[in-house]
Amino acid sequence: KAIAVGKGSERGVVAAASYEARKYGVHSAMSSRVALQKCPHLIFVSNRMEVYKEISHQIMEIFLDYTDLVEPLSIDEAFLDVTENKKQIRSATLIAREIKEKVYEQTGLTASAGVSVNKFLAKTASDYDKPDGLYVIKPEDAQRFVEQLPIEKFHGVGKVTAKKMHQLGIQTGADLKNRSLPWMNRHFGKVGLHYYNIARAIDERPVNPERIRKSVGTERTFEKDLQENFEIVTALYHIEKELMRRMEKSASYGRTLTLKVKFHDFKQITRSKTTPQTLDHFAILHRNAKELLGQVNLRDRKIRLLGLSVSQLEMNGGNHAVQLEIDF
Repeated sequence: KAIAVGKGSERGVVAAASYEARKYGVHSAMSSRVALQKCPHLIFVSNRMEVYKEISHQIMEIFLDYTDLVEPLSIDEAFLDVTENKKQIRSATLIAREIKEKVYEQTGLTASAGVSVNKFLAKTASDYDKPDGLYVIKPEDAQRFVEQLPIEKFHGVGKVTAKKMHQLGIQTGADLKNRSLPWMNRHFGKVGLHYYNIARAIDERPVNPERIRKSVGTERTFEKDLQENFEIVTALYHIEKELMRRMEKSASYGRTLTLKVKFHDFKQITRSKTTPQTLDHFAILHRNAKELLGQVNLRDRKIRLLGLSVSQLEMNGGNHAVQLEIDF
């Protein structure tokens, strides 16, 4: 059956979709309204985050049976460096096959795996033969594989960048490879070097099992657009509370606060502020969030979504005394 995780309401968003639903063009981050237009018999189910976390932990434990060099990308995806592995298996392909079998035996879930010599190629390979696939890109085949790859299939090239590349005459990896590094830097800035390298199947990034969290955030799409000031302030207050809860849970506190506002016409703006002290008390967070909101022109504009995030993180907060304020 065609199933989507999310809410089937007017303002709902698809968090994930089964392959049966994807055949109709339904995908994650799509509005529920559009998803139902594409697939009228789509069934919506609620998320079960605690179950996902439990199974994710089981799968990560399976990975750790083979190597300690495991870098999680998300709740259901990770990079593994098995150059040297705990089971002394000489073939990464055999390891991937074993892991897939263990995941299925212990959780009943199929998994897709990509095997290659670096992160970019392995990630690309993992997306190449879904669902339940195992795709290998050998070193001698890497350059040829990248050259024939459509540019929108490159990991890290999103819709906006792919569209820009198409406008510049870049359709495939071979087209990308034909561009010089100065040309890349001129058109894509700092990320130009990355595109230059991956067009040549080069990716020197190591698998890092201790990735540092860069930000903590939360946002909310409203069932009904907000327009009255008290509605907006109240909604932001609850988002602040949730953000504070997430920072406390992860023991990660930052100094840069970013407010995200999406209006009813889908236009979006952000406002950011870096504070001298860490945002590790609700009073400080609340005061700065209100200040950022005050910088937004809300006159006759309805709000569809509000979000807050904190970056420039410090683990466990800062060691400083803070003069708290009572907000009357």
